[in-house]
Parts: sequence; C-alpha cells; structure tokens
Amino acid sequence: MIFQFSRRIAIALLLMVPGGLAAADYSTDQVLEARVEKDAWMRDDESSPFNLEKHPVVFAPLRYFAPSSAWRFQSRLTTLTHPEPVTIFDTKGRERQGHLYGSLTFAHDGQAHVVRVYRMETSDGYYYGIWFTDRTTGDSTYEVGRYLDFELSEEPDHVYTLDFNGAYNPYCAYSPAYGCAIPRQEDFLDLAITAGEQRWHDAHSRAKSQVSGLK
Repeated sequence: MIFQFSRRIAIALLLMVPGGLAAADYSTDQVLEARVEKDAWMRDDESSPFNLEKHPVVFAPLRYFAPSSAWRFQSRLTTLTHPEPVTIFDTKGRERQGHLYGSLTFAHDGQAHVVRVYRMETSDGYYYGIWFTDRTTGDSTYEVGRYLDFELSEEPDHVYTLDFNGAYNPYCAYSPAYGCAIPRQEDFLDLAITAGEQRWHDAHSRAKSQVSGLK
C-alpha cells in the first residue's frame, strides 16, 4: 500500500472529527501530546517502521515545527463531477492507480494556493488524502514530500479545516523497506510551509553516532 501510516496515530495527531481534517478548537498542548504519543508508538510498536525484523532502524525522536495557528485554514471542498484517473508513482518505481477527487483552496500572505484531494482504493475501502511538496522540501522537510489525511464529509457544503500542523512523513522517510507515493508536479505549493513534521534524517544520524560511540 502507498499509505502505511497507522490510522490510530494519524487520528490522534490530526485530532480528526467526522467530516473534517481536524477539530477546530484543539490547543497547542493537545498537538504536542499527540506528537509524544506518536513517538512512543514509533519507538515501541512491533508494526512500526523502526521495528521491522528484516530492516530494523535506530529510533530517534521525530522532529517538528512548533505548532502555529497561522497554518490552519478553513475551506470548502471543490469536487470534480467525474473524478479524474491518475497514475501515482512511488519511491520504488511502482505505479499506483487512483483518482483526483477534488481540491481545497486557502490563502496565505495574500496569495491563493490549492491542495488536491486524491482518492485511493485500499483493502479497507477508499482512502482520501493530500500529499504535497513546498519550498521547505529537501531542506527542512523530507525530500519526497509530506502527507495530510482527509476525512470526507457527507455534507456537500461542509467547511473543512486544513491544518498543516498535522503534515507528516510517509514511512519511506524512516525505512528503505517502504515505497511511498511521490507528490505530482501539480502538488507543489509555492510557499514555505513551516508547520508539521520536519525531515528525520538529521536526528537519525545523531542517534547512529551515539550508538556507535557506545560500542
């Protein structure tokens, strides 16, 4: 599957409610608490990408930008009359078939930006998600891109909360055992989104150095 991220942790991290991306009234403390929970899951759970028997990886805490309400936006979903078939490539060169389902528009510093919502068919039914790159990609954030989960509302006029504080890295950011969806060229956002998860590699290098020093 393209998206291996634990649904339980994703829900905790994004504080999702039915029909929305994230609850509108969460606090900074709740965001930080969810991040601590995610770290614990990544470190300890046997299904974590750090604990695969064939590809164990030295754990180091995940890194984030500080939570900020400046990166939370309200938007209605614009859907396509007929979802557009798309081919998504992953980091192992495989092709996955999905659909462009719709889009959300938000404004930052007076400029309008669009994120696209994709629909992928999984063994558990449809998965709706957003993946993107931005000006931080390959610098302070993971070079492939980042993801946001999306929960579709049954209400056609529902106002969604687009919260980049919940942007997370796919599993391939931590382990070579995984292949993950590569955001399309159209999914580049021409701004620096300093919210959500940062790149993990620097922390990983420090952890490996510490382990080597103990030998």
